[in-house]
Amino acid sequence: MFIFFRLFRIVWVALRYRLDELVLSSIKHPLAYSLLRIVRFGKPPRTARGVRLRLALEELGPIFVKFGQVLSTRRDLIPLDVAIELALLQDRVPPFPSEQAAASIETALGASPYTLFKHFEKDPVASASIAQVHFAVLHDGRDVAVKVLRPGMRDIIEKDLALMGVLAGLVERLAADGRRLKPRQVVAEFDNYLHDELDLIREASNCSQLRRNFAPETGREHLLMVPEVVWEYCTTTIFTMERMRGIPISQMERLKAAGIDTRELGRKGVEIFFMQVFSDGFFHADMHPGNIFVSDQPETLGRYIALDFGIVGSLSEFDKNYLAQNFLAFFRRDYHRVAQLHIESGWVPATTREEELEGAVRAVCEPYFDRPLSEISLGQVLLRLFQTSRRFNVEIQPQLVLLQKTLLNVEGMGRELDPELDLWKTAKPYLEKWMHERVGLTGVRKQLEKEAGQWSQLLPQIPRLVHAHLSKPAFAPELHSQMERMRRTQEQTNRVLMALCAILAVAVGVAIWALTRV
Repeated sequence: MFIFFRLFRIVWVALRYRLDELVLSSIKHPLAYSLLRIVRFGKPPRTARGVRLRLALEELGPIFVKFGQVLSTRRDLIPLDVAIELALLQDRVPPFPSEQAAASIETALGASPYTLFKHFEKDPVASASIAQVHFAVLHDGRDVAVKVLRPGMRDIIEKDLALMGVLAGLVERLAADGRRLKPRQVVAEFDNYLHDELDLIREASNCSQLRRNFAPETGREHLLMVPEVVWEYCTTTIFTMERMRGIPISQMERLKAAGIDTRELGRKGVEIFFMQVFSDGFFHADMHPGNIFVSDQPETLGRYIALDFGIVGSLSEFDKNYLAQNFLAFFRRDYHRVAQLHIESGWVPATTREEELEGAVRAVCEPYFDRPLSEISLGQVLLRLFQTSRRFNVEIQPQLVLLQKTLLNVEGMGRELDPELDLWKTAKPYLEKWMHERVGLTGVRKQLEKEAGQWSQLLPQIPRLVHAHLSKPAFAPELHSQMERMRRTQEQTNRVLMALCAILAVAVGVAIWALTRV
């Protein structure tokens, strides 16, 4: 019954905002097209389609708002004007009653928040579609922020996701571009995001990992501050972390009044992003202005503060190498290499003609070089490459789409802080240094250090394993000729083993020498 009434409300809202015009433009099934023309009503819409879709999603509630936010990242699948408008969706959700928040904390942690904490602020400081945040003080005097999951969210989400799955199936069957848009894949991706955000232990783990990547021993603590997780007050529905004090990065006048150099801040933001992507392969993937603050405390003035760790991205060594080489080839206008990388990655069918792909990449990239460097958007370049790749049946990897969305956020924030920010000038030396460390002598030494533990266990076993393999009994020991052959083989084996041991001794000596040179 819930699904029936929910579906009726979705259809009603869609018709009120004239989303039927959006649907009719892509319907290919004649009967479905005729039925939709019968139910459409009112004058032709004057408001842009992206605006109407955004307003409809806001009216349908927090889950649909969150879906619109995720959909806005798939610019490789939806029209650019719609994606830009959906990116404006905000979690403007009224807070749930404080009594419910207190009850959730008591259920999860076994005691009332007014007992667990020295002080607990009844009124939330922030409220979003998934959770809300209350400030508190621990008994040892530490200031903390307590994130509480909205009660009953899991049941609501499961029902709405089931309905979205049905609608996605209809779109795939009825819309002209249904298969290309992959609506069921988008809903599945959204399902993963939501369930990750519903588990606050996962978010706390993401926070802890990011904090460790910028710990004092890494030498990066001057760039980014990440709150400490208070694990004894964390469960799947409660996330307690160190309270951070700062200025939202979007409040330019406050930043300048605090004496913060916004140009330097813009440069550092780009550096932090590329450091997370290429050094760590682990990056904060929800870097909109609401999640990024700047410290205004005297001892940490001007440092970035990261908040909300529900969505993070991770890249394999293969992904990092692919991206770095693509960016560097683009910097050098080596479109042939960009085409080669697409084919070598295996994401383009092996039958693809390299010259044809090279021409398509050139058509995407060359126009950007007629502009000043400060006006070139790396995120837009990556987006155009994804869109062009669609012609060649490339399967775009989800982690790269998440990266492209984050890069667009970083570029937008960076250029708001410094309109003259040259993202290329900041990024290129970092990428070249990273590639040098991977393929040069430094990279070889680091790889030796990484593999030394495994080799130290394996090397002493090699002579015994080789001898055991070569000493296996023959299949027909009764034959004298075979026994004689085995004896001669054994003698040869002994000589080979002696040579192998000598070679291995030299190899071990070289490895030890390389390690002592570190």
